[in-house]
Amino acid sequence: MRVGLAQMNPKMGDISGNTQKTIEYMERAKDKHCDLLVFPELCLLGYNPNDLLERAELIKALPVAVKKISREKPKGMSVVIGSITPSRYKSTKPFHNSAIVLTDKNETVISKSLLPSYDVFDETRFLTPGDPKKHLVKVGKWNVLVLVCEDIWGWERTEYESFLHLYKQKKVDLVVSINGSPFTLTKAKRRKNVVTQTARYFCCPVVYVNCVGGQDEVIYDGGSFVVDAQGKLLAQSAVFSEDLNIIDFSKKVGGKRKLPQGEPELLRQALVLGIRDFANKNNFKKIHLGISGGIDSAVVMALAADALGPHNITGIAMPGPFSAPESLVEARQLCKNLGCKLHTIDICSSYQQLLQTFEEEFGPQKFGVLHENIQARLRGMYLMMYANFSPSLLLATSNKSELATGYSTLYGDMCGGLAPIGDLLKKQVYALAELYNKEAELIPKKIIARPPSAELRPNQKDQDTLPPYDELDRAVDKIVSRTQPASGKTEEWLLKRLAATEFKRWQAPPVLRISDHAFGRGRRLPITNGFYS
Repeated sequence: MRVGLAQMNPKMGDISGNTQKTIEYMERAKDKHCDLLVFPELCLLGYNPNDLLERAELIKALPVAVKKISREKPKGMSVVIGSITPSRYKSTKPFHNSAIVLTDKNETVISKSLLPSYDVFDETRFLTPGDPKKHLVKVGKWNVLVLVCEDIWGWERTEYESFLHLYKQKKVDLVVSINGSPFTLTKAKRRKNVVTQTARYFCCPVVYVNCVGGQDEVIYDGGSFVVDAQGKLLAQSAVFSEDLNIIDFSKKVGGKRKLPQGEPELLRQALVLGIRDFANKNNFKKIHLGISGGIDSAVVMALAADALGPHNITGIAMPGPFSAPESLVEARQLCKNLGCKLHTIDICSSYQQLLQTFEEEFGPQKFGVLHENIQARLRGMYLMMYANFSPSLLLATSNKSELATGYSTLYGDMCGGLAPIGDLLKKQVYALAELYNKEAELIPKKIIARPPSAELRPNQKDQDTLPPYDELDRAVDKIVSRTQPASGKTEEWLLKRLAATEFKRWQAPPVLRISDHAFGRGRRLPITNGFYS
């Protein structure tokens, strides 16, 4: 058997476009003499659809798409596609998340039995589990066990939840797993573990096909692969790009793509894909952001230039009453190095006018957070004005360590449609800067060397307000990313800051997710929380 791994990047809700892309993959697979072509989970709709499943017109379009694919399917080739199907049971949950197996003779629907409801997943909201006894299907002479994403992760659940043991005494020639598995820095290793465990349990090869692309804050890395009965790698698809990979089981030969080396390069490719797909799938052709002369905005600009090309990226420098002269100098040099446009708007006169108008009503004000936030919000207003003036996606530039402490201003530096580095610790931001400078100095060294500062008051440094970043990063990783108990002064302080500033993160832009516990949809803490006050 020759099996094709159709690592596809679907667009959410674009059933017509996704169907056409599926047909094109089938034509390419036909030319490569595939017997079986496997697509990712929910490839016809996009993963994860959430409350789009409330739209009846969308649901009605899916079986029409399946019929079209069945008609266009090359003779002699079997195809596994992912779609939503009606529930077979009397249930308040109307749908199944299904793998549909199309052969020349029939159509078999196999529905996901284990429905995740943790982190970014909420499948139990609309979906009903499938029948765990109906995952085996005949494809040619092969008995194929078809699993849908979470089904293969049963090894990490209790023995009562997993259903894989039901097939231990049956003859299984091949396991096929279709997936919408989000990227995190630790996910690839965990996938290999569960797939290897499955292969050894059934003593047969496993084909693992994952989708690729960005969907809101979630990044799907692809990385589809095949292992033999002992767990040895037979085929490895690309990461962060579409791919059609072929495994010939008679020869035990498959394509093996080169994978990124090192965490910084892995992060760079993930974030570039996340930015590119967020912009393209939401019809943005241009990107802009505030350029401060600091490390965070410099790295975001470099990522954006990678994603859409430097000619589509605009930086806006907004010096204020407390900006150091070198900040504008470095911002100009950065834009020159990257090939991006730069505009400069001085906010000093606007700041003075706003302050004067306020004090005419409320009297003179002692310098404090009011004065600092005026500057941040003026910058946010100018950035949003530019978004209206020249239709463009505004990127926010806060990192995870700042967001965790609330060291950001609502309707100021938190303005934006997307926060690309909002799940990166400060040390990861610096690592990306060093990566960009590996072959040439794209990000000026002075930006990397300067102590971080919001420049909202005289001689301000981030460390005047925050713990040292290396100490803060460790605390954020432990408390937020790994949800462990706090110990020590910095961690106790962070826990209280998290509780006190949750309202800000509820109003933050979508944060591209690269960790196992990111701010955003997968982290659902209440705003009102007296436990840590």
